[in-house]
Amino acid sequence: MLTLIIRATLIYLLVLLVFRIMGKRQIGQMQPFELVLTLIIADLATIPMTEASIPILHGIVPLITLVVVHYFLTLFSKKSIKINSILNGKPILIINPNGIDYNSLQDLDITVDDLFEAIRESGYFRLEEIQYAIMETNGSISVLPKSAFTPVVNSNLKIETDENTLPITLISEGSVIKENLTIAKITKFDIEKIMKKAKIPNLKDVLVLTINKYGSVYIQEKNQPYKTFIVDYKGENLT
Repeated sequence: MLTLIIRATLIYLLVLLVFRIMGKRQIGQMQPFELVLTLIIADLATIPMTEASIPILHGIVPLITLVVVHYFLTLFSKKSIKINSILNGKPILIINPNGIDYNSLQDLDITVDDLFEAIRESGYFRLEEIQYAIMETNGSISVLPKSAFTPVVNSNLKIETDENTLPITLISEGSVIKENLTIAKITKFDIEKIMKKAKIPNLKDVLVLTINKYGSVYIQEKNQPYKTFIVDYKGENLT
């Protein structure tokens, strides 16, 4: 029992040292090769802790080896842009002035819903507020708002504004979200009217369609610039 306690303590201290050397980044901020290293270290550390029959050096040596490998990978990635792009990938533009880049979504294997969640975490709830959004190599999304939507305190400027409302997603990647139609009190006929106004004939071609209670519509066809316009809508069927 005492042997297991000593082994566990030694491995714990070594793993703690390893992560101190790696830095203080959180899991969500790690580059791909750092995350892989973290997972391997976690697996390696448990083996000599629980298996007394395995020499403790069989746990220590691989851990030290990984620290050395991590050091040199980090060093090489700092010295060479090409090596850095191989290890970590490159930032990808997923929203541009024309709207969502559908091809980038496909390349990243993420959905429109994933994108909405990410931009909400950045403090933006409407796509038309965003000039650019970039998927960083660590999986986070950086947002550059349009100049008209840069943060400002309206009370300081004495500007009267309508209350902000959350837009409701009615179509996502060619599929109508029936539950949201019920919430918005909108029918499929209303959807057709919006699509007709946007000059999009086929439902399957719609990448995303949202509307808020003031009738502000955001609609984008796959691989086409987005469109925004106002419809006669106040929380119930279009008229």
